[in-house]
Amino acid sequence: MKFLLTMHMNPEVWDGLSEETKDAVMTGHGDFIAKIRASGEMINTQALGAPADSAVVHVRSGVPVVTDGPFTESKEFLAGFYFVECENRERALEVAAMIPDAGIEGLGIEVRPVAFFAGAEGEPEPG
Repeated sequence: MKFLLTMHMNPEVWDGLSEETKDAVMTGHGDFIAKIRASGEMINTQALGAPADSAVVHVRSGVPVVTDGPFTESKEFLAGFYFVECENRERALEVAAMIPDAGIEGLGIEVRPVAFFAGAEGEPEPG
């Protein structure tokens, strides 16, 4: 089963951490990636840019309308994700708990099963 593990950032929480804790979180991502690559569960991961650099596109009457900023106004924003394939939901929850951000009060990892997946052209369709 494929799962999307999303990391949500709260700048107030992050800014309140010591530099040592921030460094531990960032280093911990490298360790986490090594572990889930070794287990064969890693599919992909991406860190996303700042909300100030994002845009939302709506098409109304066939005309695209672009607004600057994130889809919703809130303190928290989607900071990145891990796309993994795990045996079951329980394992996905275990994997999510290994992500360093999960150990920081005020931050968390959302675990969502993937309902549909299509790979890039030329890639085999997933089973």
